[in-house]
Amino acid sequence: MSTKRMSRHKKWIVAGGSILLVLAILAGVFFWYVSDYYRAEDVALEVMTQDSGITTQDNLTILSPSYPTDTAIIFYPGAKVEAEAYLPLLDQIRQTGVTCILVHMPFHMAIFDADAAEDVIPQFPEIQHWYVAGHSMGGAMASKFASDHPEQVDGLILMGAYIYGDYPDEKTLTIYGSLNQSVEDHIDYTENIVEIEGGNHAQFGNYGPQKGDLPATISAEEQQAQAVAAIQAFLSEK
Repeated sequence: MSTKRMSRHKKWIVAGGSILLVLAILAGVFFWYVSDYYRAEDVALEVMTQDSGITTQDNLTILSPSYPTDTAIIFYPGAKVEAEAYLPLLDQIRQTGVTCILVHMPFHMAIFDADAAEDVIPQFPEIQHWYVAGHSMGGAMASKFASDHPEQVDGLILMGAYIYGDYPDEKTLTIYGSLNQSVEDHIDYTENIVEIEGGNHAQFGNYGPQKGDLPATISAEEQQAQAVAAIQAFLSEK
């Protein structure tokens, strides 16, 4: 091999090694980022042990009411939040007679599987009325799914989130805490909006305080109870 060709070969080896090093660093940063997530509090985990109407299936937790229903909500968790943190909220919703299907997202980030609902719906042929719901980024991704698949869902339910995409506000319920100003600032529609006085961003789930979130002046139990009442009223009108 000529000296010139050997020099070029060495350059390719050095360049390839540098690229692999950069990719390894980026992968390390990514896995460090996604491994630092909000864990479900004990009160949320206890819901799993209290009732036989809660089952798991692949990446889903299914909360079934005590009597047959033809209506279900597919729920997308907030970013970097353990899915089980939303069990207390969903347990209250299912007690109103609605099946709730909690999706466990890859790396706890709904952005990596915004179309998760498309795989869920065919698994439950007994359900005739589908709603997608979500909290924070989960709400944004649920909104994206509803916008991209309007024929598959009857409505959209957002908590600590606002419509992302092109979905009718008359078919959307938006719930947010009065202390969550960043959400309020982005709501540019007027129908089906519920502001929970004293509520904040995090208390739709049970995962403790969230960085940058103002402390709520009401309990998580009260914030979730008001959210459930709003959801029940919204569904009863459909």
